[in-house]
Amino acid sequence: MRWQEISIHTREEVGELIASGFHELGAGGVTIEESGTLNKERDTSYGQLYDTPLNDIPEGEAVIQAYFAEPENIDELIAQISEHVRFVRDELGYDVGKAEITTREVDEEDWAHGWKQYYKPMRISNRLTIKPTWETYEKESDDEIILELDPGMAFGTGTHPTTSLCLRLLEEYVTPDAELIDVGTGSGVLAIAAAKLGARRVLALDLDPVAVKNASENVELNGLSGQIDVMESDLLGILRSAEAASSGGEGAAAPAFGVQLPVQLVVANILAEIILLFTKDVYDVLGSGGTYLTSGIYKDKEQAVSAGLTEAGFEIERVERDQDWVAIVAKKR
Repeated sequence: MRWQEISIHTREEVGELIASGFHELGAGGVTIEESGTLNKERDTSYGQLYDTPLNDIPEGEAVIQAYFAEPENIDELIAQISEHVRFVRDELGYDVGKAEITTREVDEEDWAHGWKQYYKPMRISNRLTIKPTWETYEKESDDEIILELDPGMAFGTGTHPTTSLCLRLLEEYVTPDAELIDVGTGSGVLAIAAAKLGARRVLALDLDPVAVKNASENVELNGLSGQIDVMESDLLGILRSAEAASSGGEGAAAPAFGVQLPVQLVVANILAEIILLFTKDVYDVLGSGGTYLTSGIYKDKEQAVSAGLTEAGFEIERVERDQDWVAIVAKKR
């Protein structure tokens, strides 16, 4: 099959926002390639090895590539993408950089499988290693935890700084009796890590049905179907389901998820603007003293997210940084 590749040269901080627009327009796959040159250092604190060569994308910039299966009207598609970029720039106030759009036709093999040769097992933290399903890998120590992952249509390989930050924090905060909610689960990597770190029950949520399917498949790959529930929902939907069950009287249907509200831990690796939309919902699903681990925050949005969390009733416990990205640990008062 022939596919139309549409590329945008933009800024790193808007990569996920631009990618979300591609997904909404029906892209069959999306890749985000960030800068790999100049003064950018690669993290080797956990003994990571890198098989991908450094690219020549200028520092702070990124190239987002989306693939569409033989679109009927490529000009209309480009116009819709241009409108989405304009919205990110003018309405959300982000610097989108060059925002240059280019197109070309490619064979399916060029993007559907070729990238796999560059995706290798990666040690993310002291204990967690992400292993692509098609790679072989032997544990280096008895306490090492292997996360089997097939990222599917670019829903997260676990190696982006925002995801790595969350994984390292989960290693510290997950306790054996914990029940946890992963909001915007994507590939399911955070939910899987939490379960393998000892969480008793995990609820993984995403509003994208393709992500839900991908996460469900990864949960099965790791043998965790009995420990992780994957649902197409947001936190508000979960709260309403729980409220309906509690107010329905005798014979009311129980909520269709495994965790018991309130939970002890919520993790969300989502864009700052989205985080700010559901801080109250997170507060409501957490028990007293519960912990909220949130990442996906570009450095210039840290203050806004911290203020939003504080306003919702959280106390900021710590802030972690990796390159230009931020993760915040907040406690429910």
